Amino acid sequence: MKSIILNIRAKYDEMGRGERKIADALLADPQSILSCSISEFALGIGCGDATVVRFARRLGLSGYGDLKIAIAREISTLSNETATISKSDSCFDMFSKRINDIRIALENTKSVLDADTLEQAAQAIMKAKRIVIFGLGNSASIAQDAQHKFLRVGLNAAACSDNHLQAIIASHLDKDSVAIGISHSGNSVDIVDALRIARLSGATTICITNHRISPVTEVSDLCLFTKSAETRHSLLAMSSRIAQLTIFDAIYTYVIAKNDPAAAEAIKATETALREKKY
Repeated sequence: MKSIILNIRAKYDEMGRGERKIADALLADPQSILSCSISEFALGIGCGDATVVRFARRLGLSGYGDLKIAIAREISTLSNETATISKSDSCFDMFSKRINDIRIALENTKSVLDADTLEQAAQAIMKAKRIVIFGLGNSASIAQDAQHKFLRVGLNAAACSDNHLQAIIASHLDKDSVAIGISHSGNSVDIVDALRIARLSGATTICITNHRISPVTEVSDLCLFTKSAETRHSLLAMSSRIAQLTIFDAIYTYVIAKNDPAAAEAIKATETALREKKY
């Protein structure tokens, strides 16, 4: 059965103002509908009962009751699929559970990632004369991967995972620079400091984080949000790492598609340089 959350996102552009209010509320907190009558839910959203019914029918449902059932079923499915890893699991069982965790993280990230903000971030990165990506600990490898992708298409990109160097680099940026900070928690003191210094230097600052209300968002011009409910066995926020990588993959693809001649030449030059590295 198709995800009701993904269906809401797919139909979002077709909706009127009232229906979009409902969509926004359900995308932000799907469980908010479960304990409400249609009148209570509509009052909380600021629309009429008829708008809620129209919203449900737009999604191919018969009415409010079916909408609640669809939301409840999806919440239940997601809860079951993110089963805890147990000692009795085979490695393949664990592999299957990780796939489910990752799929859910990507679907959830899609529900919270603002399309306009992602577009602005991609444009800023594509036009920047200098790009720096800050990541520490678990985020360091994400920063390195982003650097690798951007360099392949001819962008002037560098990743930094040393907190002292991050501050130094940030202090020498300017209005033609973009600084990207990766912090799942949004609470990394060094990443926040680096973006704060970069912003004071005139750079456009972008953060990738799982937490909308966090210090890193306060020093970022553009905020790209992931949504990953890490479980006890995901001590390194593994699912959110995939979501972060996918955001960078999307921006990398965007640069290639929107900047065809320059990106194509850069990729050709990269392949030529690497040719002798292979048998």
